[in-house]
Amino acid sequence: MSNPLAAGSLAGKRALVTGSSRGIGADTVGYLAEAGARVVVNYRNKEKRALQLVGKIEAAGGGAIAVGADLTDAESLDAMFAQVRDAFGGLDVLVMNASGGMETGMAEDYALTLNRDAQVALLTAALPLMAPGSRVVFVTSHQAHFIRTTETMPEYLPVALSKRAGEDALREMLPQLEAAGVEFVVVSGDMIEGTITATLLERSNPGAISSRKESAGKLYNVAEFAAEVASAVVDPIPADHTRYVGDTSDFAPLV
Repeated sequence: MSNPLAAGSLAGKRALVTGSSRGIGADTVGYLAEAGARVVVNYRNKEKRALQLVGKIEAAGGGAIAVGADLTDAESLDAMFAQVRDAFGGLDVLVMNASGGMETGMAEDYALTLNRDAQVALLTAALPLMAPGSRVVFVTSHQAHFIRTTETMPEYLPVALSKRAGEDALREMLPQLEAAGVEFVVVSGDMIEGTITATLLERSNPGAISSRKESAGKLYNVAEFAAEVASAVVDPIPADHTRYVGDTSDFAPLV
């Protein structure tokens, strides 16, 4: 997949992508770095992968640091932004990619804690580092974005509900963001082939991904969707702050 961003188009910019040691986050941070941004590769427990990605970016002439943080832990969050401040002095781009809720062995309210509460805490902590003209990109799925009007698979329901709650909570911060001159856009995509979520859904509901692919006609892969997320960093903000990636015809519009 070629980079959707022009070489040098993000020169001088500083970007943090949460959950970027692998998958969509890793490809997104790679696109941003190739476009000239200095990037923060955030991880929770995949330090080796994060460091490998940093090494790859540096070998290509880019600037990157790896910062571990559990977004659900306030002290960990504060420590991450202290490192970002020391290394970069501030942020121009925050891509809120990290999410979860289908993991085993987690607390019953983990999905809501991560996908809503931690996202609000993340943006609140990031804002003091972001100057006017900075941009926040929140990554979600159609299954979560439209959950109030369109049913989803039972296995994904806790994630969908909590992701929508997180999006709603972040939108409530729009007046605060606008006052600070910080832009906000939601990137909503269909099921993405090759992600951990898709793998877990297929494991618990065999045929779920192929069925959705047949209905939608096409599902984006990780690199393709990451390219759309990266494009949202620079493209004009849609009127409703939502950039839709992939088919939405099976989802009832929000009212």
